Amino acid sequence: MRIENFVSLPSTQDYCKERKYLGEDLLVTAEMQTSGKGTKGRSFSSDKGGVYLSKLSFYENFLAKDAFEIMAGAAVAVCETLRAFGLSPLIKWPNDVYVNDKKIAGILIENVFSGNRIASSIVGIGLNVCNQLPPELEDIATTMALEGKMENVARVRERLIWELNAPCSMEKYLAYLGYMGREVELIINGERIHGTLLSVNTRGELTACIKGEERVLTAAEVSVRMR
Repeated sequence: MRIENFVSLPSTQDYCKERKYLGEDLLVTAEMQTSGKGTKGRSFSSDKGGVYLSKLSFYENFLAKDAFEIMAGAAVAVCETLRAFGLSPLIKWPNDVYVNDKKIAGILIENVFSGNRIASSIVGIGLNVCNQLPPELEDIATTMALEGKMENVARVRERLIWELNAPCSMEKYLAYLGYMGREVELIINGERIHGTLLSVNTRGELTACIKGEERVLTAAEVSVRMR
């Protein structure tokens, strides 16, 4: 896998997209982003002091039904990295990583499908190390430094890249999964509904109790907001 490192990019995710035509696996890092990408088109705060990277992978025989494995692998890589530096992370389904009930990392997965297979994927990760958080995020986000772990950004980045290339299993993902039994706000087809998280199966599907009934939901059809 080719690795390219930059001081600054608009977006590591966009950089990978622009180079898909080369047809080779690529990992791109930046010390800061000026137009960081989050899920559902949101911006992602990317000041200097965080780890920002995107990994472009091509596949020959990756079934679309197993797509959640990509998301799970990225979330576990972040959790394993944080644990290596002495923190106790939890995954908020499907792939947000929290420490002490505050978000410390964001993950963006963009897959390209060909029939019933995944042709390629770009995994984008932003991990807060010692970057300054904007005021509007101070109550809901955190950094490794704010959690008492003032670490060298390069060391954290190196560990995260290593973990991204390590084997992963759904069992490990489920071991890091948190917040089951918690009442949350579920956004389904634009409608905000109160529900309780119950469990996640090995396919990555969420079971939640909504209005007294259990429903099985996929990451594509629902967003979860902490209350």
